Amino acid sequence: MLNSADAAFIADLKTLLPDAAFRDSAAYVTEPRGRWQGKGVVVAPSSTDEVAAVVRACAAARVGIVPYSGGTGLVGGQLLEEGPTPVVLSLERMNALRAVHPAENVMVVDAGMILADVHQAAKSVDRMFPLSLASEGSARIGGLLATNAGGVNVLRYGNARAQCLGLEVVTADGTVWHGLSRLRKDNTGYDLRDLMIGAEGTLGIITAAALRLVPQPAHTGAAMLAVPSPQAALDLLSVAQAHLGDAISAFELMHRQGLDFLAETDLPFKAPFAETPDWMVLIDIGTFGTTDPQAALLALFEEAAERGLTTDGVIAQSEAQRADLWAIRETIPEANRRIGSVSSHDISVPLSAVPEFITKGGPLLAEIAEFRINCFGHLGDGNLHYNVFPAPGKTRADYEHLRKDVKRAVHDLTHSLGGSVSAEHGVGRLKVADLETYGDPVKLAMMSAIKKALDPQGIMNPGAVLRSVG
Repeated sequence: MLNSADAAFIADLKTLLPDAAFRDSAAYVTEPRGRWQGKGVVVAPSSTDEVAAVVRACAAARVGIVPYSGGTGLVGGQLLEEGPTPVVLSLERMNALRAVHPAENVMVVDAGMILADVHQAAKSVDRMFPLSLASEGSARIGGLLATNAGGVNVLRYGNARAQCLGLEVVTADGTVWHGLSRLRKDNTGYDLRDLMIGAEGTLGIITAAALRLVPQPAHTGAAMLAVPSPQAALDLLSVAQAHLGDAISAFELMHRQGLDFLAETDLPFKAPFAETPDWMVLIDIGTFGTTDPQAALLALFEEAAERGLTTDGVIAQSEAQRADLWAIRETIPEANRRIGSVSSHDISVPLSAVPEFITKGGPLLAEIAEFRINCFGHLGDGNLHYNVFPAPGKTRADYEHLRKDVKRAVHDLTHSLGGSVSAEHGVGRLKVADLETYGDPVKLAMMSAIKKALDPQGIMNPGAVLRSVG
C-alpha cells in the first residue's frame, strides 16, 4: 500500500495541483487544546474539480484523506495520529460566495468560506445566517456542516443541518454529487444531504452548500438573570417561552466558575453583578414589528422574580451592553483553555434531567479527586459543556492518570439519564470508543454498512466516527 511519503505519489499530486496548493504541514497537525498531534501531506485545492482529482489519486493509491476545515474541532476529527501518512485536504482556498438569492432566503457558498464572512454576506442583503458560535472567525462552513455544529441559536433556528438546503460533495471514488438544491420540499428518495451532514468527512467531502437565510430581527435584546439553581433556570425557561415564544434565540446557563476563570486568567470582561451569583442565565431575543425587547425582558424578569426564579438581573439597554453580556459567555472557552482542563465533556440530556445531572455530577467527581467544575452551555436544548479542571495550585498534568476515570463517570451519568456523550462537537477520533460503549448496536451496524457501501476502501477520514477495519 502506498502512503503520501512515497515520492511517486507526491509527484503524482504535483501534476494535479499547482505549487500554490501545497502547504507546510506544521500549522495543520495540532488541535486547539494541544492533546492531539497529527501528520499528513497538506494540499489546498481551489475548486471542486481539483478536490475530485485529489480524491481519485488517493483512491487509486489507497491513501487516506483527512478533510481539514477551520481546524477548530475538539474531538480530533481533523487529525490522524496513527497509521499510514494521509493527505490532509484543506478547504481554505475554496472560500467564494457563489450566489445569493434574497427573495428565496438562500445563499450558495464554497465549503471553505469562513462563518464570519457568511454572516457578513447575509447582512449585506438584510438577511441573517443564524448559525453562531465562538469560533466564527476561523470555522468554515464545510466543517460546520460535517460536524452538524450547534452553537448558541439552536433553540430558535436548529443545528447546522436545519440551516442547509443542499450540498455539493466529492465522493470516495472522486465523483461529484451535484446536490446544491435550493428547494424546501423534495421527496425524491433518500436524503443524502442529511446523510453527509454530521458524517465528519467519512462518507465524502463537502465542497459547497446552499444555506438557508432568515430575516434579521427588527429589534434585539439580552438579559443576564441570576437564578438560585439549575432547576430554577429550567423553570425560568418555561416562563420565558410562555412570555416570548419563538422570539428567544438563546438561553445560556452559566456557573460562577466561568467568571472566576475569566478573572483568574486576566481576560477582560464587565462583571454584570456586584457579587457574582452561583448560577446565571443569559437570554437573547429577537423581535419583529413594534415589540420592545427591553420591555418584554423586564416583564419576564418581574414575573420570574415573583415566582422566586431570579434574584437579580441586568437588561441590556443598548447593543453595546448586549455585546458586553455576550462577551462573557463567548470568552469563557478561552479562559478554560488557559486554565487547562483535566477532561472536557460536550453532553446533552433531556431538559428535565439537566438539574439532576448537575446535582449528581459534582459528588461523583468528588469521589475521584478534588476538582473545579465549569458547567455552562445551551440550556434551551439540553446541551452542557461540563468541563473538569484542576484544584487551585495544581495543573492538569497532576491529574493525567485520572482522565479516563473522570470521563467515564461523566459519560456513565449522561447515558443513565438518556443523554448523549456528543451533543454538538461530533465523534471524531476522541469518542470512537464512547460511541461503541454507549451507542445502539443496531445503529452502529447500519452506520458501518453505509460506510462500507460509500467508502469501500476506507480512505475517507479513516478512524473518525467508526474504527478503521483492516
